[in-house]
Amino acid sequence: MSVREAALKALDSIEATVPAQPGLHFYSIAATTSGGADAIARLPFCLRALAENVLRHIGTNDVEEADLRHLLAWRPELEDVIAVPFHPARVLMQDYTGIPALVDLAALRDAIVAQGQAATRINPRIPVDLVIDHSLIVDQAGHAGALTYNLGREFERNTERYRLAKWATATLSKVRVVPPGNGIVHQINLERIASIVCTQEEGAHVVVFPDTMVGTDSHSTMVNGIGVLGWGVGGIEAEAAMLGLPITVPLRRIVGVRLSGSLRAGVTATDLVLTLTQQLRAFNVVDALVEFFGPALDTLAVTDRATIANMAPEYGSTAAFFPIDAATLRYLTASGRDAAHVALVEAYAKAQGLWRAHDARDPEYSSMLDFDLSDVAPCVAGPKRPQDRVELDAICDSFRAAFSSGAPARDRLSDGAVIIAAITSCTNTSNPAVMIAAGLLARNARARGLKPRPWIKTSLTPGSRVVGAYLEASGLQADLDALGFQVAGYGCATCGGNSGQLDEAVENQIHREDIIATAVLSGNRNFEARIHPMARANYLMSPPLVIAYALAGNIQIDLTRDPLCDGSDGRPVYLREIWPDDAAVQAVLENVLTPTLFETQYRNILDGSPEWRALDAPSGVVFPWDASSTYIRRPPFLDHFDTSPVAQTGDIVDARILLMLGDSTTTDHISPVGSIPAESPAGLYLRERGVKPVDFNAYGSRRANHEVMVRGTFANIRLSNELVPGVLGGQTKCFPEGEVMPIYDAAMRYAARGVSLVIVAGREYGTGSSRDWAAKGTSLLGVRVVIAESFERIHRSNLIMMGVLPLEFPSDVTRKTLGLAGTETLRIESLDQQARPGGAVRATLRRADGSSEALELNCRIDTANELKVWRAGGMMRLVLGQLSEASTAIPRSRH
Repeated sequence: MSVREAALKALDSIEATVPAQPGLHFYSIAATTSGGADAIARLPFCLRALAENVLRHIGTNDVEEADLRHLLAWRPELEDVIAVPFHPARVLMQDYTGIPALVDLAALRDAIVAQGQAATRINPRIPVDLVIDHSLIVDQAGHAGALTYNLGREFERNTERYRLAKWATATLSKVRVVPPGNGIVHQINLERIASIVCTQEEGAHVVVFPDTMVGTDSHSTMVNGIGVLGWGVGGIEAEAAMLGLPITVPLRRIVGVRLSGSLRAGVTATDLVLTLTQQLRAFNVVDALVEFFGPALDTLAVTDRATIANMAPEYGSTAAFFPIDAATLRYLTASGRDAAHVALVEAYAKAQGLWRAHDARDPEYSSMLDFDLSDVAPCVAGPKRPQDRVELDAICDSFRAAFSSGAPARDRLSDGAVIIAAITSCTNTSNPAVMIAAGLLARNARARGLKPRPWIKTSLTPGSRVVGAYLEASGLQADLDALGFQVAGYGCATCGGNSGQLDEAVENQIHREDIIATAVLSGNRNFEARIHPMARANYLMSPPLVIAYALAGNIQIDLTRDPLCDGSDGRPVYLREIWPDDAAVQAVLENVLTPTLFETQYRNILDGSPEWRALDAPSGVVFPWDASSTYIRRPPFLDHFDTSPVAQTGDIVDARILLMLGDSTTTDHISPVGSIPAESPAGLYLRERGVKPVDFNAYGSRRANHEVMVRGTFANIRLSNELVPGVLGGQTKCFPEGEVMPIYDAAMRYAARGVSLVIVAGREYGTGSSRDWAAKGTSLLGVRVVIAESFERIHRSNLIMMGVLPLEFPSDVTRKTLGLAGTETLRIESLDQQARPGGAVRATLRRADGSSEALELNCRIDTANELKVWRAGGMMRLVLGQLSEASTAIPRSRH
């Protein structure tokens, strides 16, 4: 009898029964070890979930019993990487990443048909949920009609993309689409889609197993807050998972964070997560699995846990896991989940050893960080990175340290002026406590006659319709409306860069006077030029603080000491006077947040608006491409496909440096998501095709057109390329001439000459969103190698998925120690033989004076599966090659 067969147990035989659900079975991890439950208890909970996944898939896609043994033998002191073959139960997508993934599947269907096989061989084998949430632009805000207007403009701009999504639901199996206007993908996942445990028929049994997932957005980790193991991946990797292939997880460290104490009065979950982000980034949890434990979990609300888990990309970890416990069950019940299912979650978690009991032994971890919640103080993060936490009384100093600014003025635009104040993003709008606090602060401010400064664009874009419902039920929406925070839409909006235009007079004055303007938002990202081109400083903060700074009007005002402004009675009003106490927040929550509210808002969520229902979807098993479309083009990644080795693995001879970048180059720098400038290469492309600048939409909405996106790669207006010092934006020098030109133009000139390209960078290359276009665009520019001091996890993986090789400098070598000028060329011989997981790649650097220098670079292909993907030229070519070589379908996973 195999390990897998021996592990199959009846659920009601293990200490628990599930009423009205007899006959359920599960694969017991404890049954696979001689030590039983005691042996499993030492393992981190996230590792137990991975072990169950491996156990259940033994015999599928080359998963072996040895894979399970390696996992169960994990020890904290282990230094070797364990390559875990992970089959997620489902895939979650938002539209900026999801619609391009659907385009890739459509292209795969074309390619498989060209191979003489049935198009239906390209079909998702696990459930796929696409939530359309990122296309909302805050065109209008601050009035009652903004919601209707913005949704209407969204449909005007995106009809082609939405018709593709409807085609996918009708043609591709297991695909569901949540139409626009319903909320943000991660909050909807938390409140409705996530099931915690799943069931599926397997032969004569109904098998129960953990709900696991991958998402095409880096903040997919938010669902870790309710005990669902999942994280963000690139679109290409998600496509492989959809098609039944495992995602190889390089398991290194599992970092335990012991939470103790409780938050002090007046301190919010936002303050908590910004403090944790700073400490965990400093602790260096990049590429690690982070798991939270400790006595504070007995009282820490699930919504606070989800806020913490959401920010995992900001502190760099793969996941940020909270085990299933009593608080999880309370949240499931409170959010309207079925009582029988909640009972099943409890029974299965306890039987499988996935249940966190407050008196149980703590698991073992590679390293541990102690964090006392009572040490957290009110704070913000900025002006450029989420990990740059600043306590509330030090914001003025942080701003002045970052910018050479003038003195603030309360009554007019000046340096530090807040121009955008947005309550937005899944991170905080999913947390009812901070949203109610914002509403109560608005009520108190309204009672004193306070108003935001007239130059500020204020907006509220909640992460789900539930938020709008409880703000209305509590009467707090009227108070928010009075301060200009009417609901402008339900979607990602400002946090993703879709803040819309400012008042023209405000923009002109900022330009004319070179004002250092500021955006304040309750989001998770504040990278340069992400929020709005006019906002050079960007600060993350809690929703009530967003309102407070809208009232103050300038980031250089110390809210701990100075008044916000004068009230209607002429007296100064201080923040401490209008800040709501915790008891008031709790009283409102208990009054309005009911299971019925969730049930009502989610009952018909898949139906969509009348505009959605009126959209006609194309028919046919292959997608009918429109050659004249400026939104959707068949991507070129499978052009000229054959099964022979691809050029990516050949020698690199006299490659040129396309860009030389500093530390913390983000995926926003590489592939911007916001507005398309009219004079940029992408803007010129659209204008040549008759598209007016007013109809350009955003880069994120054009991701299904590779021609736009490759021209927009490295086009961020704040990109600092060291080849052109003092010049910001998408410019570089083309050698040997040394001519300054747009990066896209230089890449095309190099391509015409047959010159390969290299990018050189500093630390933390590719931080930020899990946008696969940052890697796709890099590949299409002709870049074969990226050499950095270190990589962020998702972008490193995405580069490999597109056939681009990530290499790291040794610890004592950087572009600066080498004295690189950008005029050098690079040679790497026998690249296919040199590239190995964990190995070294020898290269030769030739300088302009003819001298040369040998380099030994660390290969950041980390697993054998990644090597296979890179050698194939990327994931899409690997998948198509496997289908082409076999007369039968890829072995199906049992989901």
